[in-house]
This record gives sequence, structure tokens and C-alpha cells, in this order.
Amino acid sequence: MTRVAGRFVRAEPRRTAGQFVEGLLSGVERKTCWSLAERAGHDDPQAMQRLLRKAVWDADAVRDDVRDWLVEQLGHPDGVLVTDETGFLKKGVCSVGVQRQYTGTAGRVENSQVGVFLAYVSPTGRALIDRRLYLPETTWCQQPDRLAAAGVPDQVGFATKPALAREMIAAALDAGVPAGWLTGDEVYGADPGLRADLEQRGVGYVLAVGCDRRVHVNDGRTLIRVDDLAERIPTTEWQQHSCGPGAKGPRDYLWAWITTATNRGEQRWLLIRRNRTTGELAYYLCWSPRPVPLHTLVTVAGSRWSIEELFQTGKGQIGLDHYQVRSWTGWHRFITLAMLALAVLTILAATAQQPDPGPEIIALTVAEIRRLLNAFVLATSLPPEHILHWSIWRRTSQARARRSHYQRRQAN
Repeated sequence: MTRVAGRFVRAEPRRTAGQFVEGLLSGVERKTCWSLAERAGHDDPQAMQRLLRKAVWDADAVRDDVRDWLVEQLGHPDGVLVTDETGFLKKGVCSVGVQRQYTGTAGRVENSQVGVFLAYVSPTGRALIDRRLYLPETTWCQQPDRLAAAGVPDQVGFATKPALAREMIAAALDAGVPAGWLTGDEVYGADPGLRADLEQRGVGYVLAVGCDRRVHVNDGRTLIRVDDLAERIPTTEWQQHSCGPGAKGPRDYLWAWITTATNRGEQRWLLIRRNRTTGELAYYLCWSPRPVPLHTLVTVAGSRWSIEELFQTGKGQIGLDHYQVRSWTGWHRFITLAMLALAVLTILAATAQQPDPGPEIIALTVAEIRRLLNAFVLATSLPPEHILHWSIWRRTSQARARRSHYQRRQAN
């Protein structure tokens, strides 16, 4: 917390922020302002709520501090930036950016918010380093009253998910984040502006594209769909490579690559992945400012799973999706503090001095480090009267909310 202390003007929000992050790291089941305030010994959740709503501090500056800290610990010249979005299921219509939309979190169309994130992956660890909230165009960006009610700044307008990713990538590279590559799924691979930005900066990419994407082959003389091209690849041209370790062993696939263009040392390829069991195919547009072997492209493509695992870890370990805020400011502040909590675990895992565990035991994981942190550092013992006070407070607040709902329904 000393790394971000200067971002808080007053001592009270600075102290509350520390308690908030401790609560996110704790074993509290739901990481809401109510439960975090109870754990911190507060009489009510007002200080926690004020931290997210009205206290004076700069969430973007804290995000920058988190990113810089992670780069100090995990930075590597061959680091990979990974961009992806995740959904946050919500009820009602007041939470900023919420609407019925498809989210991979549920695997279907649901009432949800969508956040676009940027992760950093290196040989020593991986972490979330930036975030943007996606605002749907019709239901939000074209309704000024709704934007104002949610506290969205006047200068914020509609931006596609790839456009949000481009903002985060530019900010990371401008800040000196050491990265040689970027990867992402089809949403980002389909955006020519994103690819152009990366090429201009000399950052290689391995970006997924749809099966109907067309590429030039035969020195640019032939334009062909990538799925048609895959059918013409001889069996002998497929090579087996692992794109990284999985929960049940190496993630082995069959891979093929076709050069699509070469210009002044720059290299362009179409990379194709085939599932050895199902035969399912995936396609990637690749670019590098210099020649690289196939295994490098495979490794970068496999890095995309890291951000999915980070979403799972963030939601499961530190309550990335437990927030109960509706405003633009509240969302960014909660997510930023959650990223800080996740950075604590990530850096502890990366820097822990562990002897070689050997084949009989795995190395310390983020989840296990959180358990040890709670057992040895964050353990608290609350007096019975405090627990009873919060039981009364919760039930009183719930009764008040119920009366309000009943009165509103009777009025209608």
C-alpha cells in the first residue's frame, strides 16, 4: 500500500483503501462493502462506500502504480500483452454499461456489464495491468441523461472493444512495458486499426480471425479464404507443438503456417491450429518485424489462455465480480483495487524463494499463497458484540429496503 499511498489526499481514505485490499485478499466469502467493513471493524459500510464513490483519489494513477510494480517484478523483453473482455452479471438497469448482451461468463445473452482488460504475461508470471468499461452505443452512449446519472465523464463516448484495447496497449507501451508480442481473440484480430498500430510500433502479434478471413498467398497473386487454404495443406506439413502447460498436461495441437507476405525483413503468416481429437481448426493472423520460428508463434498464441485464467482467479480469489456499485467512478475504483490485490498474490508467487519442490509437490500457487497469507498475516478475531452489531445492522437495512420495495410496488 505504500506504493500507492501518495494517490490518496487524506489519511482516512488511504487507511480505508488498505483495509479494502486486505478484505479482498481475506477469506470473506462476498467482497462487498458491507462484509469488508465488518471485517475491518467499522460500525457501518459508509467509509468503504465513500472510498468507491466520493473520496478524493485517482484510480487511473493507482492503476499505473500497479502496472509499474508488476513490470518491475515480472518484466521481460519477450513479454506478451493479452487483451480480452469478461462479463459481470447484473440485475436491473442502473449499473453503468449494463444491458442484455452476450457474455462468455454465462455463455449466453444475459443482463451484464462487459469490461475489456489488458494482461501482461512473462516467463515469471502474469497479471492484469489495465481495464476499460465497455459502454453499449444505443442503450448508453446515445442517452445523455443515462450517462449523466451514472457519472460517466462528458469526454467519454462510444468505443468498440478493439478501440478500448488499442487505448490500453498504447498506454502500456508508452509507459515502457517491455513486450514483444500481443495476442487476442477474433474480436481483436478482425480490427485492422489494432494490427496497424502494432506494426507501426514494431510489436509482433498473433491474433485469432474467423474462418471466412481471406489472405493473399503465392506472392500476393491469390486471395483465398483461410478455411479453404487449410483443406489444401498436406498431412505432412502439420507439426505437433504444445502451446503451454494445462491443468491436465501440455496443450498439444497440430499446427501449420503459411507465409502470406515478406517485406523488408517483416514477416506475415497465417497460423492454423488443429485439435488432434476433434479436428477443430482455429486461425491466426501473425506479423513480426523479424523472422521467428513456428514455436514462437505457437507460444504467443497459447498465452491467450492466461487472461482467461486471470479472470477465473480474480473472480474466485479476490472477488473481481463481487462489487455492488452502479457508477462509472465506483466500477473503476473497485476493479483497480481488485487488480492491486491480485498483483500482491501474483508478485508473492513470482518472488517466493522456494527450493525445487521436485515431482512430489507442486510449486506455491496464487490460491495457496492467499491461504497462507490469511493464516499468518491477515487473520482477525472480531469480538462477539461486533458480530452481533453487524447482524442487527444488516437485518435492519434489509427490512428498510423491503419496505421501500413494497411501497413502490403498491404505488404502481
